[in-house]
Amino acid sequence: MVSVVSLLLVLALSMLVIRIGAVAFSMTGLSAEVASFQSLSAFSGTGFTTAEAETVLKDPARRRIATLLIRLGAVGMASSIATLLLSFVGAGAATPERLLVLGLGGLALFALARSRAFGRILTPLIGRLLARYTTLELRDYADLLHLREDYRIVEVDIREHTWLAEGAIGELDLPGEGVLVLGVVRGDGDYVGAPPSDLRLHPGDLLVLYGRNNRLHELATRAPGDRAAQREARAEHLRNCSEQRR
Repeated sequence: MVSVVSLLLVLALSMLVIRIGAVAFSMTGLSAEVASFQSLSAFSGTGFTTAEAETVLKDPARRRIATLLIRLGAVGMASSIATLLLSFVGAGAATPERLLVLGLGGLALFALARSRAFGRILTPLIGRLLARYTTLELRDYADLLHLREDYRIVEVDIREHTWLAEGAIGELDLPGEGVLVLGVVRGDGDYVGAPPSDLRLHPGDLLVLYGRNNRLHELATRAPGDRAAQREARAEHLRNCSEQRR
């Protein structure tokens, strides 16, 4: 029975390490969803090759977190296998009582890991401890920009004979439609952050925009010279602002 309890303890510690890793990743700027997935990926050693994984590798602080999770994951996996063997190998090891305790314990841990109430208590606590004893600074940009609501950050490809390719950024008056221009990726790869209003756009550029999802989609597909769509977008933005003031 001691070996079964030891196995459950190892599993609980593994879940705690994954949660700590997720919070640490979120403190470097990753969204909660991405941070949770990357923490689980590093701890389990699966190493998915995705654009999200590349953002982890490019940042020194994230690389240190991932390295520590990989090392702890290797130790945790070996401990889990060894404890599992001790639990069910040998005379009388796989008894119904041990199976019942292991099953109920596993379900309890799974329910605890899925519990939102437990997460709301544990996550801020981990964040405060990490902020106190590490050099990580909390930067949850996804929450700051309300990306979990209807707002998004997207890259819009400026194509020839589209509305966005008609002139300078200031002439488009995107803030009047509730859309902010965060940057422009030129066709040659150069990046212009917080671009000035007189910066002219060209086909092949990428426009980094922040705004409501439906408005960003409409902008990307708006036909050239469609002033009616622009007027409608401005009116909708004014209505939204008026409702928010109430």
